[in-house]
Amino acid sequence: MTFPRKLGAMATAIALAATIAACGSSSRAGSGASASGSHGAKLPRVTLMVGGIDKQIYLEYQLAQDLGYFKKYGVDVALSTEQQGGVGAETAMVSGSVDLAGAWYVHAPEFQVQGKSVVDLINLGGSPGEREMCAVGSGIHTPAQWKHKVLGVTDLGSGTDGLTKYLAARAGLNPKTDISRLAVGAGPTAVAALQQHKAQCVMTTQPTVAQLEQRHIAYTMANLASASASKRLLGGVYPAAGVLALTSWVKAHPQEAQDVVDALVATLHYIATHSAAQIAAHMPAKYVTEGVSRATYISSLAADKSQFMPNGLMPAGAPQLAVAIDRAAGVLTPAQAKRIDYATTYTDKYVKVADRLEHIHP
Repeated sequence: MTFPRKLGAMATAIALAATIAACGSSSRAGSGASASGSHGAKLPRVTLMVGGIDKQIYLEYQLAQDLGYFKKYGVDVALSTEQQGGVGAETAMVSGSVDLAGAWYVHAPEFQVQGKSVVDLINLGGSPGEREMCAVGSGIHTPAQWKHKVLGVTDLGSGTDGLTKYLAARAGLNPKTDISRLAVGAGPTAVAALQQHKAQCVMTTQPTVAQLEQRHIAYTMANLASASASKRLLGGVYPAAGVLALTSWVKAHPQEAQDVVDALVATLHYIATHSAAQIAAHMPAKYVTEGVSRATYISSLAADKSQFMPNGLMPAGAPQLAVAIDRAAGVLTPAQAKRIDYATTYTDKYVKVADRLEHIHP
């Protein structure tokens, strides 16, 4: 699952840790596995699991790999992706199965209240990248019209669940009594929920959005796929995709942390200076054409490209907004949210070095 999940997933991750670790060597494990750089030198190996690597909201990690940026900046990154119903990327990272997680920033404060020190090394997205899709004929055009409606979310307790509750509350509705939320997953199951009238609206991402629109099943009611839309609908910039790591790992591997951030900042610069078609040309074909045509993938990416941050820095107030939405979802209690030390949940240290390297101005 690509979004903040319930905090009870830790036990599952620990049980699966050995299996996941067997799929690739981790620098945490001290295996010594490495790859050769452009001059034949051995590169340190880092494992990174992404919360849905084929989704457009998470394309930066694979794009960096396909552009050759990880190795260019001195690190061999072994990418993997979490599976539907499987262990989450952020939980796999905390359990020690992988070094890094490509996941939403909000997991860092969530883990902090559990006593786990996790830090976000770079902020890649300035919005959730989601859209609220309402069924054709539903007549729903604002969250204020959600009263007594069934709303599809990825999973109960997920990020889409929290966002749905938060939007309802901002519209003056009581998220506990005025709306019903239904776990519909993503992709085909989310589409089916609308077709079968199990839900009047669902929150989902590209390219599912394009499928729904092309097949005239649903239309966009609320677009959370840009920083400007996030400000308007959520009240601020939402820090979405990033690179999460245990603070202990970062202290033990500062150069690898810097190298990974350097590569991803270069990727953000590439996204900002190239067209959606040029970006798609570097992505695996199966990611581009799964469920949609290549042209549709490119047009949907062009429409939502502004969700990617230009420099990787954490916007002011963004961490507090993420926690406020978590409170609305019931993931964090008011008392827990009050105790969060935001300064330890992210760092701009590595991004600032990388920005200077790429001549990017804040």
